[in-house]
Amino acid sequence: MLTIDGLQYSNWSREIFEQMHAGGVSAVHATLVYHENTRETLSRFGDWNRRFEEHSDLIMPVYEAADIERARESGRVGVFFGAQNCSPIEDDIDMIAVMRRLGLLIMQLTYNNQSLLATGCYESEDPGVTRFGRQAIEEMNRVGMIIDMSHSSERSTLDAIEVSSRPVIISHANPASFHPAKRNKSDTVLKAIAESGGLLGFSVYPFHLKDGPDCTLESFCNMVADTADLMGIDHIGIGTDLCQGQPQSVLDWMRNGRWSKQMDFGEGNKNNAGWPRPLSWFKDNRDFPTISEGLRQKGFSQEEIEKIMGRNWLQQLKIGTEPCT
Repeated sequence: MLTIDGLQYSNWSREIFEQMHAGGVSAVHATLVYHENTRETLSRFGDWNRRFEEHSDLIMPVYEAADIERARESGRVGVFFGAQNCSPIEDDIDMIAVMRRLGLLIMQLTYNNQSLLATGCYESEDPGVTRFGRQAIEEMNRVGMIIDMSHSSERSTLDAIEVSSRPVIISHANPASFHPAKRNKSDTVLKAIAESGGLLGFSVYPFHLKDGPDCTLESFCNMVADTADLMGIDHIGIGTDLCQGQPQSVLDWMRNGRWSKQMDFGEGNKNNAGWPRPLSWFKDNRDFPTISEGLRQKGFSQEEIEKIMGRNWLQQLKIGTEPCT
């Protein structure tokens, strides 16, 4: 089965790449940066170039959708890159094309806070996509960089969908109707994402799930089924938000970056400030078959399972990353 994970930021190692092979992972959307600027982003590309050299028998870079099939044929996992913020382009629209040529296939317009492009989901006011944001969306469309609104607010997401001539995605979140986390999305947004031709990647990050770490596989699959009814089977996938093996310092960097002197706890709180306890049925990449089996027991057909586990992501990459002629 083609299995594509729509978002991870793990503490990458040979052990994790071997676990991907064991779990049947065909490709993964790896977060390249959170708050890094242009120069720092170039260094993160450099880090990954070394990984590709050192583990060339296990992984290979993905610059276009066809590379995922090439990776499968060679027995390797394809790795495609995304930014969880617009910080890599700073205030320079020309950097969008530069980053795309280097292999940045996906970029979020915000990470929780207001950015130069749009509003994050933690802001109390939501003025929507900015003037710069509108031009950035058009440029992302032109060069074939997918717009991701996972950490963005409601109006900004709807604005991005309206402005974009290509599908808009939410790579890793869940319906707010399932669990009312700030990061989860309303039915209005989910319907608009589907109508744009986009995709929602379901997250297994406990803070995004009803009952947190105690969320059952059955409950997760019920959520998937309800969302399939809402959005259509062609517009859902998996985006685990797996952060395997990461230290507390990485969680602090995600939440605080350089913007705050005060500790920000994200979806957690002062009494629950660390990484959440993992789900019993999904601890690492070897557990993807568990999701497939849960969907099967829920009543999804083999064709539907294959779409959710990877085929929809592959189609999204084909549509979204082909440069305009």
